[in-house]
Amino acid sequence: MNNLIRKSTTPFGALIVAVLFLIIMAIISISSVTHAVTSDSNQNGRLITIHDRGIEKIILSQAVTIGDALNEAGIVVDANDVVEPAISEKLIATDYQVNIYRARPVIIVDGNIRQKIMTPYQTSEQIASSAGITLYPEDQTEISRVDNIADGAGLQLVITRATPFSFTLYGKTSIARTQAKTIGEMLVEKGIILSDDDRVLPVQNGLITEGMSIRVWREGKQTITIDEPVNFEVEEIQNADQSVGYRQITTPGVTGARSVTYEVIIEDGQEVDRIEIASVITKPVIKQVEVIGIKGQYTTPIENENIVWDYLIKQGFSRIQTAGIMGNLKQEHHFQTSGDGLAQWTGSRRASLYAKPYPNNIYTQLDFLMEELNGSRSWISDAIKSSNSLSDAVTIFERKFEVCDPVWCMTDYRIEFASDILASH
Repeated sequence: MNNLIRKSTTPFGALIVAVLFLIIMAIISISSVTHAVTSDSNQNGRLITIHDRGIEKIILSQAVTIGDALNEAGIVVDANDVVEPAISEKLIATDYQVNIYRARPVIIVDGNIRQKIMTPYQTSEQIASSAGITLYPEDQTEISRVDNIADGAGLQLVITRATPFSFTLYGKTSIARTQAKTIGEMLVEKGIILSDDDRVLPVQNGLITEGMSIRVWREGKQTITIDEPVNFEVEEIQNADQSVGYRQITTPGVTGARSVTYEVIIEDGQEVDRIEIASVITKPVIKQVEVIGIKGQYTTPIENENIVWDYLIKQGFSRIQTAGIMGNLKQEHHFQTSGDGLAQWTGSRRASLYAKPYPNNIYTQLDFLMEELNGSRSWISDAIKSSNSLSDAVTIFERKFEVCDPVWCMTDYRIEFASDILASH
């Protein structure tokens, strides 16, 4: 009996062993193949899976970019097509999934404008953007299929534009848009709920037209909050080593901002009073710091006499001629720059002097003096420079430049002053 059992079970056990052996060999084979493919992929390129119009293509590529890999695969991409990842992306990973979205013709109807474009996009916003068309949130769009073979297009985008208008809502004016036909419908569309004190112009049953103005306001007291700029201050640092007119910004100023709340009183739609009730700085102000020159700005008559002497000598006048001019200036205003200035200019001549920056500065007045002597009164300068007599230089300047009557000009005093100046210099 035992022999009979061993004979009947031995073939069945061998069968089980054989099946297990085959399973083990299959696992080893699959593992080896997988390892080989992975190893081969790492050594020979990257695995690129390309999805194009429902067709999947797999290549092993050593290309540098996505675009190069598509060229290897013999896939042509049009300029209007979209590739994700982008064709310029460099290949650094071991495998990639590349999607190609093919451009197709789309008819766009925007009011009276009809155009056909090539685009791969599916949504209204994307199609409009690719055509350079701006869509506003209030605009309505509809995409539909067309079977017009003449157009060669499969899709059509129709844009229904919202009506733009000027909208002043509780004191703040902006350009708004709406699909509503009447003002009342627009207020509902915008979610604006009016109180008993609110007023609307034009009336709510009025039709909305492009560019019209609509106002909503509240009678009586109300508050508004607005942003306002805050101008920076300028701090001037005086530098006595720099001449008047010198200016250098060492710290540029920055305009600040503040949020201001006002209590506003409205009567018949017009603001009649406004009171500031709160203010918060939202952007700090930076003060501007400037260095300005003041050399020569504050001088005494004695200092001015020396400055005038040096200045006229540098202008080519001789010592005698310089003293002759200065004798007049001392008699006129004793070298003071206040009032009508060194030469006591009057009328339009004084107005021209005071139109200049820093008109009371000694150098400003000397420059103005030479503007006249080198300009419309150059013949006076020529006459003085042709004279070698102190008294002649004094009288030429007195009669011609100062236009002074000899009866009350006290010429003798002028000559005496000129002599003293010539002696002291």
